[in-house]
Amino acid sequence: MNDFPYEDIINLPHQKSKTRKPMPILNRAAQFAPFAALTGYDEAVKETARLTDERMELDEYTKDELNRKLLFLQEHTDDEITATITYFVPDERKSGGEYVSLTGTVKKIKEYENVVVLNDDTEIPIQEILLIESEAFNQIEE
Repeated sequence: MNDFPYEDIINLPHQKSKTRKPMPILNRAAQFAPFAALTGYDEAVKETARLTDERMELDEYTKDELNRKLLFLQEHTDDEITATITYFVPDERKSGGEYVSLTGTVKKIKEYENVVVLNDDTEIPIQEILLIESEAFNQIEE
């Protein structure tokens, strides 16, 4: 009686095909890769979980203050005033978006297009601006 059921074949040499080359290790590993039954499901879950901010509505006082600052920047574009502008960027895929702060030198304000243009040619829509900060505004307040 055998103690081990495969004792007769356990020490035999590994058989190799005489007509076919062995499969490369990378191809061998691919057959054991996980199967994604729901293609794109993980991306959809991540997109749904991604948070966005809601656009804030400005009160009349804040709008007036922004208009004063924009007028000052427009009158002093030759002075190369550096300002930090916080504005809303709508999300392309879902409702809401995010607030971004950008610091740069104001090149010009295009009234017809309703945008502020910085020296690096970044255009910021005026209706999306939440806050404008600059050392130059100290002249307005004094």
